[in-house]
Amino acid sequence: MEGPEAGGTAPPEDDFSFVSPIVKFVLFFFNMLFWVISMVMVAVGVYAWLLKHAEATMACLVVDPAILLTVVGVLTFLITFCGCIGSLRENIVLLQAFSVCLAIIFLLQLVAGVLGFVFSDKARGKVSEIINGAIMHYRDDLDLQNLIDFGQKEFSCCGGVSYKDWSQNMYFNCTMDNPSRERCSVPFSCCLPDDDEVVINTMCGRGIQAMGYVEASAVIYTHGCIDSLVNWINSNLFLLGGIALGLAAPQLVGILLAQILINQIRDQIKLQLYNQQHRADPSY
Repeated sequence: MEGPEAGGTAPPEDDFSFVSPIVKFVLFFFNMLFWVISMVMVAVGVYAWLLKHAEATMACLVVDPAILLTVVGVLTFLITFCGCIGSLRENIVLLQAFSVCLAIIFLLQLVAGVLGFVFSDKARGKVSEIINGAIMHYRDDLDLQNLIDFGQKEFSCCGGVSYKDWSQNMYFNCTMDNPSRERCSVPFSCCLPDDDEVVINTMCGRGIQAMGYVEASAVIYTHGCIDSLVNWINSNLFLLGGIALGLAAPQLVGILLAQILINQIRDQIKLQLYNQQHRADPSY
């Protein structure tokens, strides 16, 4: 009678594997997608940065969209590289690095959200500081200029707290010794829309800062963008919650798949060691 000895255990088949091809390749293609996206982000960021003058870029490095896009792209590239190669080569070290990085990013986002909610006043002050810094460098960076113009038109606002904030910019300030032809003006994106206007009047904000609020309100948006932003956030909490969930879901899925694959690889290693021991000693 053929078969294992009485009381013994038949060794697992050599071609059996604990590693699920579905988990392995789903994680691989999941990372491959974001890997490609990260390379596009880096390419666009570097291209945008090279198009601008180096000195102008350095003048406002913190809020430079090109630099920000490049940094995020590089970090995403490195993390997804660990996930791609780790899943394809069944490398526990790379998979653990991938999983830990995603967990850290998720926790940082969670902490930032909680701190922003708890310390909303300080967060508001930080936003005001960033906006004022952006106003000061409005003419130094074309990307920053387009971003501010878009924000002011989108939120129907002007400046940080009010349109008077534009006096912080060296080209728009109202001092008597300012030789700029834009003295005491505001950007055209502050102006109220005119449906009959065919060509955008880029000089519509000229001399506005010298006017009072009532007089200026007939030409431009006089309230600041900080209040407009806060009101928009309060009115779109469900949308922001959906965006936060959309950002968190891929991270949690990546962590889950990586941990499942790591456990499967460890089980496979144990199986291989058992098979080696059984071949060397059948009674093992």
